[in-house]
Amino acid sequence: MAWNESGGGDKDPWGNRGDQGPPDLDEAIRKLQGQLSGLFGGGGSTGGSSSGGLSAGSIGLLLVVLAGLYTFSGVYQVDEQERGVVFRFGKVMEQEITPGLHWNPPLIDQVELVNVTQVQSHSHQASMLTKDENIVDISLTVQWVIASAADYLINVRDPKKSLDQATESALRHVAGSSTMDQVITDGREAIAIEVQERLRSYLSMYGTGIDITKVNIDRSAPPVQVQEAFNDVQKAKEDQQKFINQATAYSQQIVPEARGKAQRQLEEAQAYRDRVIARSEGEAERFEKLLGEYRGAKQVTRDRLYIDALENVFKNASKVMVDVEGGNNMMYLPLDKLTQQSGGNNAPSTDVNALRREVEQLRRDVGNSRSVSNNRIRSN
Repeated sequence: MAWNESGGGDKDPWGNRGDQGPPDLDEAIRKLQGQLSGLFGGGGSTGGSSSGGLSAGSIGLLLVVLAGLYTFSGVYQVDEQERGVVFRFGKVMEQEITPGLHWNPPLIDQVELVNVTQVQSHSHQASMLTKDENIVDISLTVQWVIASAADYLINVRDPKKSLDQATESALRHVAGSSTMDQVITDGREAIAIEVQERLRSYLSMYGTGIDITKVNIDRSAPPVQVQEAFNDVQKAKEDQQKFINQATAYSQQIVPEARGKAQRQLEEAQAYRDRVIARSEGEAERFEKLLGEYRGAKQVTRDRLYIDALENVFKNASKVMVDVEGGNNMMYLPLDKLTQQSGGNNAPSTDVNALRREVEQLRRDVGNSRSVSNNRIRSN
């Protein structure tokens, strides 16, 4: 049964009091002295000393124990990832405590420890008005660490609240300077970098002791009420870009081909010009040489030119009509058959002299046959 329950009798630790008045402090001190003396092996106290209060040795021992407890309670350890600030009656005494064992007087100094290596995150979501007067919903995550324990604990009353407000300000400034397409599509990374730089500048100016390590834009989209219309606009833009890409690919295919054809025509024209010029120069040079030969032997040169002309004519002709002297009949010469007979199965011969001899022989044969016929007619 507990001492304060009913029927306890002698359970009152402060003595058997019949009334409910305050406890007797002298009696309590005497009991505490007896317990300490029994604990440390001390002898019983005399009646005079017990009635007079604690002895000097007991009081000294009690003070030593209390001093030891007080000294031990002031020892603390700072880990590697922590830094601390010492406050003495509310005033900063030491702004950065390094890792290790330290001691500060309890009840006089107060030590605040913070983790300066842990990466903490802060999420923020808001609706922003862009430069082109459109509303977008943006949610981002800010990763930060404590760069200065003293600034974090001293300069600002609530650093996390300051971080939230600074994030709101930086995000509104950057989103208000950008268009909706930049915020939603390809400009998200650039916006995150700009928000990080601006937020770091704000927190440094406030002296919060917070360093921003990374800003990630988790989501950026138009409001739900206009999401369907925005999807239609995005689809139209994608189709536009697709058609632009197709046209670009077609132009990249056609233009080089056209340039190649143009270059080929230029080269062919250049080659034709060079060929005609070279042929003209050769013909002029040949004519000059032929003129010299003609002046030296006119008849021979004339015959040679005649033979060359016949050769050029007979080269492409397979049938020749010959006017026979002394008659009205026209003689037909199948040159293709004659050349095949003279050359066998070989390619047709272009020997003009041989053809000329054959023509002369045919003329003689025809003349002989006509003279024979005339003689017969006369004899009859």
